[in-house]
Amino acid sequence: MTDEKTVLVIAGPTASGKTALSVEASAIFGGEVVSADSMQIYRGMDIGTAKPSAADQRGIPHHLMNIVSPDQPFSVAEWHAAAKRVVADILARGALPVMTGGTGLYVNSLVHNLLFSEAVANPVYRRELKDMADAEGVDAVHALLTARDPESAAAIHPNNLVRVIRALEVHHETGEPMAVHRMRSRMEPSPWRFILFGLLPERQLLYSRINHRVDEMMAAGLPDEVHRLLESGYPGTLQSMQGIGYRELVAHFSGSCSLEEAVGQIRQNTRNYAKRQITWFSRLEGLQWVDPVQAGTDRILEQIRQALAGTSA
Repeated sequence: MTDEKTVLVIAGPTASGKTALSVEASAIFGGEVVSADSMQIYRGMDIGTAKPSAADQRGIPHHLMNIVSPDQPFSVAEWHAAAKRVVADILARGALPVMTGGTGLYVNSLVHNLLFSEAVANPVYRRELKDMADAEGVDAVHALLTARDPESAAAIHPNNLVRVIRALEVHHETGEPMAVHRMRSRMEPSPWRFILFGLLPERQLLYSRINHRVDEMMAAGLPDEVHRLLESGYPGTLQSMQGIGYRELVAHFSGSCSLEEAVGQIRQNTRNYAKRQITWFSRLEGLQWVDPVQAGTDRILEQIRQALAGTSA
């Protein structure tokens, strides 16, 4: 049904049903799941990142999960290089790579075959920005990015200091916004054909799902997971600990807010993140949005089958 150059992408906001559909599609079409999630890369961070359990994975191979420790820096360039190796290996074995996740930067980097140049780097300037963050706070560094590259600033949360600094570094070295640099980095098209589906439930239903998922995470022991990470010596200032669900509970354990307030913030921040994900994926050329509730799993799988076969849905 597929050839040696086809990659299926199942994208969408958090709590839209990507994980279950990617496993079902893999089971039917002979696929293996490639995670495109910037939080699921971390070992020991399972509940808050909504990693599928062994039962949920149903024996389907899953790649690019649990590959680094929470204190290990990991860039989109490193994920991109690893994903290319994994996809090539899956295709070489005659299987279908099913890339799924909500990190738009990851998905975009592979679909558009972005080339990341380490030449655009200035360790001295990077150190200056880190010192600025220590002295004046991350919001001050983000404000600097807003002044110089408003598009990148709108897409990057102030707490994501690594990406904020990287965007400023690119602008400082090239005189161009990150988006322009990325456009220039598209040196050659990808060797693979991408079939892209985006899951998008009705907005209020999506928000209800998000709230329910947060409740499930709390019941499953997310506070214990965060507390264990802190007790293991991973400080709340780590990039990994700035993920939604982690930073709010770090604030709770530091005495900054009650547990109830932390849960409310997790819900709100997750809903806001879902909005940003929808906006990001809406710019991804070739992506076909489907409502998983209205269409139903069987209909979506039939659309995927027809797309893999090269026919119209």
